[in-house]
Amino acid sequence: MKQSLTVEGKEYVYYSLKDLQGVDPDAVASLPFSIKVLLEAAVRQCDGKYITRQHVEQLAHWKKTQWEKKEIPFKPARIVFQDFTGVPAIVDLAAMRDAVRDAGGDAMKINPQIPVDLIIDHSLIVEHSGSNDAFKTNLEIEYQRNHERYQFIRWAQKAFQNFRVVPPASGIVHQVNLEALATVLQTKEVEGAIQVFPDSLVGTDSHTPMINALGIVGWGVGGIEAEAAMLGQPLYFVIPEVVGIKLRGRLSEGVTATDLALTITSMLRRKGVVGKFVEFFGPGLKHLSLADRSTVANMAPEYGATMGFFPTDDTALDYLRQTGRGQHVPLAEAYLKAQGMFRTDETPDPDFTIVLELDLGAIQPTLAGPKRPQDRIELSAMKSSFDEAVSTPVAERGYGLSPAELDKKAALPHLAKELGTGAVVLAAITSCTNTSNPSVMIAAGLVAKKAAELGLVKPSYVKSTLTPGSTVVTEYLREAGLLRYLEQLGFYIDGYGCATCCGNSGSLHPEVEQAIKDNQMLVASVLSGNRNFEGRVHPLIKANYLASPPLVIVYALAGTVRIDFENEPIGYGHQNQAVYLKDIWPSNEEIESVIASTLRPELFRKQYEHLFENERWASIQAPEGMNYLWDEQSTYIQKAPYFTEEFARAGADASLKDMRALLLLGDSITTDHISPAGRISTDSPAGVFLSDKGVKVQDYNSYGARRGNHHVMMRGTFANIRIRNKLAGGKEGGYTQYLPTGEILPVYEAAMKYKADKTGLIIIAGKEYGTGSSRDWAAKGTYLLGVKAVLAESFERIHRSNLVGMGVLPLQFEEGENAERLGLDGTETFAMIGVENGIEPGQKVTIQAVKQDQSVVEFRAIVRLDSNVEVEYYRNGGILQTVLQPYMS
Repeated sequence: MKQSLTVEGKEYVYYSLKDLQGVDPDAVASLPFSIKVLLEAAVRQCDGKYITRQHVEQLAHWKKTQWEKKEIPFKPARIVFQDFTGVPAIVDLAAMRDAVRDAGGDAMKINPQIPVDLIIDHSLIVEHSGSNDAFKTNLEIEYQRNHERYQFIRWAQKAFQNFRVVPPASGIVHQVNLEALATVLQTKEVEGAIQVFPDSLVGTDSHTPMINALGIVGWGVGGIEAEAAMLGQPLYFVIPEVVGIKLRGRLSEGVTATDLALTITSMLRRKGVVGKFVEFFGPGLKHLSLADRSTVANMAPEYGATMGFFPTDDTALDYLRQTGRGQHVPLAEAYLKAQGMFRTDETPDPDFTIVLELDLGAIQPTLAGPKRPQDRIELSAMKSSFDEAVSTPVAERGYGLSPAELDKKAALPHLAKELGTGAVVLAAITSCTNTSNPSVMIAAGLVAKKAAELGLVKPSYVKSTLTPGSTVVTEYLREAGLLRYLEQLGFYIDGYGCATCCGNSGSLHPEVEQAIKDNQMLVASVLSGNRNFEGRVHPLIKANYLASPPLVIVYALAGTVRIDFENEPIGYGHQNQAVYLKDIWPSNEEIESVIASTLRPELFRKQYEHLFENERWASIQAPEGMNYLWDEQSTYIQKAPYFTEEFARAGADASLKDMRALLLLGDSITTDHISPAGRISTDSPAGVFLSDKGVKVQDYNSYGARRGNHHVMMRGTFANIRIRNKLAGGKEGGYTQYLPTGEILPVYEAAMKYKADKTGLIIIAGKEYGTGSSRDWAAKGTYLLGVKAVLAESFERIHRSNLVGMGVLPLQFEEGENAERLGLDGTETFAMIGVENGIEPGQKVTIQAVKQDQSVVEFRAIVRLDSNVEVEYYRNGGILQTVLQPYMS
């Protein structure tokens, strides 16, 4: 099975998929490329304990075993973190070290066993924008606010092995991964020989699949799973179905990769691909650049897939050359061709579970919103779509307002403008999805150039922000002469990070904020991000639309989403001349010409030459030592509580009887609803906690930045200002009813009352529970509030896994059933019957709900522990307790 390969005079060894004993080579050859990568990893890492010959055969015979829903293990080559998810993971590891030390074990064994990179990109908040000093000022505020967090990360940098940190202002994690960290292949010395194998990874951010564009297997996991993987545990998941997307044709003139990504998101959400791999193939692939592919792959969590995979081909290898990594190409090409993992136009189509077709030529300019990324709107229908949403019922993702709302106006005396319904108060070129794709960023620059030359200016109430995912973007925009036009329209570089896309949009103009509050204005944002869930982008902006960067510029100039660009002018320029969209939209030829003249390997090499070195970062003084010295007064970093006596056996000892409902929720509850990432309001339990600790309001920072402190995060669980809990008596926000007295309280306060009563809690929800970000705090916070089980119509993949990892039991209604059909109103007392002798993967159990009049509703539910490994995790109280056991001596 081992074969040798000589490239440029150097010899390598690899495990050949073509020579697997007892396996038909034609069966392997017909596998989807993504499954081949998993198969190679299983063959190479087969140890007879964690990864067995049976697992190899299951993957080799995927065409049959995909229907058997059997679990398989996977050990990735590396792990990537961003700081919002990385800090709590490091906090957990540091607490695990303490637990091992206190038990008399060797604390140094708690160390990453595979390479880990943490990229600090989520801490940037766009407090300042629209000026030359915005970047410098925002960075200064970031370092000041996050000093405790950064000290902790600096300690971890020195205390843990196999752990690197990319400092702030270097770029967004996924773009840094794509442009610098990824090499398609990995090599390591094994028994005196150099072994070569495919690069692979998991990341603690749901948009990790962006790396799939290079043909690298990678997906998002919760920090809990990542911690287990760091300590040598395989990731376990059910063998996935693979949906093949056959692309044909090419994108039409004026259509962007963003339009394609939003169209695919809508298409696949309707089809249903949760827990599945999506793999792209077909003749249309050759017409998509690597950056365009990455835009599509990035949004895999939005369309629900585990991955959106593009096999490695000449386009991928050319991208390595273009980004200054050409030295990796000869080995990558030779190895992948030897393994049958390299795609050409002549490559036979793999066998897929099902095949869907998409004509690239049929894609139209597109937005998505106002509340979900899968709600696609063609640009031509945008005005009418918003107008309809105003009076559409809230339950149907509208706003439930009178049609008269469309005529509402609010005065802005100092800005000399009126604020109307649908006004664009925030226009943000943001996120890893689009801000580093040259085709859409150059297009945005060209739109700005044409608009500025014609005399267009944006209304003064529009906050405009530009936060690229890569520092390279600034260089090619400047070299192309386009940055100055973006700045002329108010789009200055505000920093390099996730910013608005993860809720760090900062404040609007004070007069605008006051007008929105005083008049209850329904205003909008247009952002080039990948998520627009309620309460995520900005607490005062209820309508949020995803769009390409050039469209963000256009809507910023128009100042409203209530415009028909085909028939109405964007605005009036020199000599009061009407300017239409067609007057400023660049041609594909113009865009390609600028890209060809500005993008060179030297740009990438220069920007990434000192990726892990930064004078400002190095100046941070951090504690030394193997174990962290916890500061009980810190409001950012606190020792994780999961290994204390109170919590260590919480899962194993959990009673699933006499449970009360903490929340009764509807469909599409996102991890933003469960655990917000953005601003902490002053009257929230978390805000009150920080105030009591002496923290000033301007220094509250965000929930995401305080994920290293469980006291803040458990108070922030279900604190989203837009969540609707049916038990809260119609009150919007993070409230519930404390059932014993009928009081309406913040969720945290009610949960603590139940905890004092020793009452177990259950959450009841609809479809797609836990959609969105991978954030483990959505599960950790749920666990710390005392929730024992979540009963939903369906779960999003990562959140369900995170619940299991925290010892919270996911239960699923049988097909066709939900709370409403069963007559449940959330005031019942719930019990799970018949599990005294243990739980089996996927078994059906009886749920007994006793209503207030003592009548009983009985129904069956599915235990969503999908494998024996997950049963073990649940039995032990979670992944962390399971992983810790071997180190306790």
